[in-house]
Amino acid sequence: MSMAVATGTAASVPSRVAQTETMRGWLRSDGRKGIRNTVVVAYLVECAHHVAREIAIPFREHDVHVIGFPGCYPNPYAERMMQRLCTHPNVGAVLLISLGCESFNKYALEKKVRDSGRPVKTIVIQAAGGTRKSMAEGRAFVAEQRAALDEAPTVEMDPSELIIGTVCGGSDGTSGISGNPAAGRAFDQFVEEGAACIFEETGELIGCEHIMAARAVTPELGAILEASVAKAARYYATLGYGSFAAGNAEGGLTTIEEKSMGAYAKSGASPISGLIKPGDVPPHGGLYLLDVVPDGEVRFGFPNINDNAEIAELIACGSHAVLFVTGRGSVVGSAISPVVKICANPETYRRMEDDMDVDAGRIIEGRASLDEVGREIHDLVVDLARGKRTKSEELAHQEFVLGYKSFEPIGPACLPV
Repeated sequence: MSMAVATGTAASVPSRVAQTETMRGWLRSDGRKGIRNTVVVAYLVECAHHVAREIAIPFREHDVHVIGFPGCYPNPYAERMMQRLCTHPNVGAVLLISLGCESFNKYALEKKVRDSGRPVKTIVIQAAGGTRKSMAEGRAFVAEQRAALDEAPTVEMDPSELIIGTVCGGSDGTSGISGNPAAGRAFDQFVEEGAACIFEETGELIGCEHIMAARAVTPELGAILEASVAKAARYYATLGYGSFAAGNAEGGLTTIEEKSMGAYAKSGASPISGLIKPGDVPPHGGLYLLDVVPDGEVRFGFPNINDNAEIAELIACGSHAVLFVTGRGSVVGSAISPVVKICANPETYRRMEDDMDVDAGRIIEGRASLDEVGREIHDLVVDLARGKRTKSEELAHQEFVLGYKSFEPIGPACLPV
């Protein structure tokens, strides 16, 4: 291997341009720009997960991240998600790890990545001679790509070229008062600057559908937004439970409607420009709702089994970064795109400061206004393209979850001209 790799625990990720005054990004063949230049190691079935993880471990301080699909049977949603993630603007090269007998269409994924102009290699464990030989071959490829990507030039980038997602998790009674509305203020600023912003969790917007529809840029889109929330309500009713965890109640929330009002605040006050589904990239700037609840009959269990599945879907829609609001405290990050932790509860922030990027609890204690924290969140995201790292990146978090779902294409009224 041509580069030295670390073998200890990660504390920082140095493979990035030096901090500059200007936003910088890596230009991709489709015209999009990435604020990271990550090597992705993607397993195509759970049986190949261990080999993929072992390949990446020596590079954990060098922007090498593991993603994958654990299922053994075909699923168009999962294959589309993997295609979108492997050609995400924050990704510079891809290594695919196949066991060899799974059903995932590795050839289609490899072609998609190659056609995007990114270096790609597929290792089939059964053909390569097993675990040790696959690991050696994979590490050689990653080292070669990592060394090349570290020398790749960057270009200037404008905030209008950003796509930003937002999600909340580990919510408590403070989330809807400080963290979520502060994230909404940041969204308003980004939308005004021409960026695309995505909020989701239709299952946590139950009760907010009418006021959300009133913000739609057309009546047709308003009806679609309402229908997406009604679909989520039917889905949860069939399953017999909703998006409400025991920790939410312990944190002071009492009903899904109360939780919904807090979650809704993350969307800010901008007009809603469209509805998208996982893997759809916003065609232009504006505010978008991501519909994460599968279409058709209820057959795949809980739509998003944890926060990491929602983060993965936001990234598959092209999000360069994800704003994560938490009151109870969450330690997760993600592969591919930085996750900005916004802590709504001041006590949680003081207890978990090493994991939190923004202390939105200052709002509750009267030490800052919503506008001030909103600007801080906005400026932090811009700084990510100037070399700054989030706390989760410094701690080498790269949680990732992808399961089975089924979606129909969005209709013409979802993205009004």
